[in-house]
Amino acid sequence: MAEIDLNADLGENSPDRVVGDDASLLAIVTSANVSCGYHAGSPEGIRATLGAAVANGVAIGAHPAYRDYDGFGRRAMDLPSAALQAEVEYQLGALAGLASAVGGRVTYVKPHGALYTTIARDRRKAKAVVAAIKAVNPNLTMLGLAGGVALDVAREAGLAVAAEAFADRAYRPDGHLVSRTQEGAVLHDSAEIAERMLRLAEEGVIRAVDGTDVSIAAQSICVHGDSPGAVTTAAAVRRRLEASGVTLAPFAARN
Repeated sequence: MAEIDLNADLGENSPDRVVGDDASLLAIVTSANVSCGYHAGSPEGIRATLGAAVANGVAIGAHPAYRDYDGFGRRAMDLPSAALQAEVEYQLGALAGLASAVGGRVTYVKPHGALYTTIARDRRKAKAVVAAIKAVNPNLTMLGLAGGVALDVAREAGLAVAAEAFADRAYRPDGHLVSRTQEGAVLHDSAEIAERMLRLAEEGVIRAVDGTDVSIAAQSICVHGDSPGAVTTAAAVRRRLEASGVTLAPFAARN
């Protein structure tokens, strides 16, 4: 029987910018990628999301990003390796402290936005992020794009890894995501998305934008918490998977 994780990017709300419904998503997902504050969220809001994750039995992951609040962490930055490593270490430490304060613990790391997509291709920057994870806690699992360079670097460094696919994003034939700058990069039809994710869970494939099937070996499915209709999409994916006998469970330890 197939088993897969369902995750969402959470902890991204702040008084001046509310982007998602964390409470509703935490009743659906099995893992929560929680903002570390650099790209979104506030300490108080992040703490509340962590507490809700603990209450719902949802696994907690750190979601570090470039220091880019105005751009929501989606603008590429070319930091030296030492600076990038320190910035990620700082974020992991902050989230681990808040998680401990509410009776939880961070069990994995999933970089956010431009940092995520960059290290899927850039080995130097991937090494800096992996070095940060190892320095803070070598027992953390690294969650990254299936087929990306970052997971290879993490494996080489001795970290546990998990690969993910994106429910609400379009794929290129090479297995990478269609850039958000292109039309059709973000998917919105929840029924279609649910069917795509069922094929992923059962067959290990996703239909690319050119109509071909791309092989994706993924242990987790991501729904972006800030996407319009995120709750509807996540619920549709979970219902479709469970109706077909797919087990939903976190790839990393619960708190």
